[in-house]
Amino acid sequence: MSGWVLYQRDDCHLCDLALEVLAQARVPEFDSVFIDDDVQLEARYGTRVPVFGDGTGRELDWPFDAASLQQWLQTRQA
Repeated sequence: MSGWVLYQRDDCHLCDLALEVLAQARVPEFDSVFIDDDVQLEARYGTRVPVFGDGTGRELDWPFDAASLQQWLQTRQA
């Protein structure tokens, strides 16, 4: 795992939008984790997806745009 992860669902329009934002923000490699069929992830994320995490427990809930995502990423490095 890269540390960066996008929690998402299959056939999720908002998840598709989040992927576009991640591309616009030029996020380094990240893993996609689909919460479908995982009881624990479903309980944790449910209707919150898409959720972007940094592997340290920090998470950014949708909605986010490229600018807010970049700002959030920079706070990890501070």
